[in-house]
Amino acid sequence: MKVDVLIIGGGAAGLMCAFVAGRRGRRVVVLEHNERVGRKIEISGGGRCNFTNVNTTAANFISRNPHFAKSALARYTPPDFVALVERHRIRYHEKKLGQLFCDESARQIIDMLLAECDAAGVRVFTGCRVEGVSEGESFRVRTSRGEFESESLVVATGGLSIPKLGASDFGYGLARQFGLKVLQPEPALVPLTLAPGDLKQFQPLSGISVPAVVRCDGAEFAENVLVTHRGLSGPAVLQISSYWSRGRALSVDLLPGEDARALLERKRAAGAELHTALSGHLPRRFAQVWAETFAPPRPLRAYTDAELEKVSERLHDWRVLPAGTEGFQKAEVTRGGVSTDELSSKTLESRRVPGLYFVGEVVDVTGHLGGYNFQWAWASGYAAGENA
Repeated sequence: MKVDVLIIGGGAAGLMCAFVAGRRGRRVVVLEHNERVGRKIEISGGGRCNFTNVNTTAANFISRNPHFAKSALARYTPPDFVALVERHRIRYHEKKLGQLFCDESARQIIDMLLAECDAAGVRVFTGCRVEGVSEGESFRVRTSRGEFESESLVVATGGLSIPKLGASDFGYGLARQFGLKVLQPEPALVPLTLAPGDLKQFQPLSGISVPAVVRCDGAEFAENVLVTHRGLSGPAVLQISSYWSRGRALSVDLLPGEDARALLERKRAAGAELHTALSGHLPRRFAQVWAETFAPPRPLRAYTDAELEKVSERLHDWRVLPAGTEGFQKAEVTRGGVSTDELSSKTLESRRVPGLYFVGEVVDVTGHLGGYNFQWAWASGYAAGENA
């Protein structure tokens, strides 16, 4: 089958690209290897799809080139996607920190994208495995559903996160086949694991969540930290995981906005124990275990000023050395991917191979937690769809 634009991948970025190109009168085909499109959309936001974030800026994204995402994000914004959602009469609500969710189901976003594809004359083939890609005067793609030929080829295959949904390294392999540089893909927005010794101390606290500020490599996030049976998770840890690398310690401020030294001095004067002094600010069980592990085993009144200062400093700068991550199985997204040096920031087209585009998670642009990765999918898909 001969078409104008062939898109490999029926996720958020691929479907957006498809109907935008179709509206321009292009003959568009989407190839999806799963039996249905939008598998990752389906499970996002607890099944309600956190489809964008009203606070989106380029500062919410990580990339070897921090400026790369600016062009696409400026030309397709959260209000643009919200207008599409409203046109399809999908009810939504805003949660904390600017995140927008469907009131009902993530399936509504998938149905909306498919309706737009249908209206634009896009053909979608599911259960279609790509077996090989070659380039001559046009791109030839061999699949389990026959051969396709196209003037433009858009790779929207996603990253390695959540392999049970069919994630693979296909897009990276294709980029390398055409001579493009790929930055090492790594799990991002992922829980962190602790070494056995640290885990032994904190495993009894599994399920307890603590408000904190977590810092690493110049980044910081003020959100909850969740103790798990394998280590640490929760929004603050998922966020900082995108900046963490093996061998680096996290700095955790357990009393953000408080003066720990002044608090402990007041409690010492009142004759309190350390864990009771902290339990007004931290979950009681967490305060008890933390005090038993990291502070002298004496009542506060027996602390010297130097000891009080040391504990105060640790409360604001508790150093935690993760052993690793829970891997791509638990990662929400993939950090790294096709190098932005290889692509036009305006069109997402390869600088080396005319007509070849990469969009969405397969590119080295990784959003923070909270709808930002969807906004990158919409914006990059739109940019390629306008030009392919």
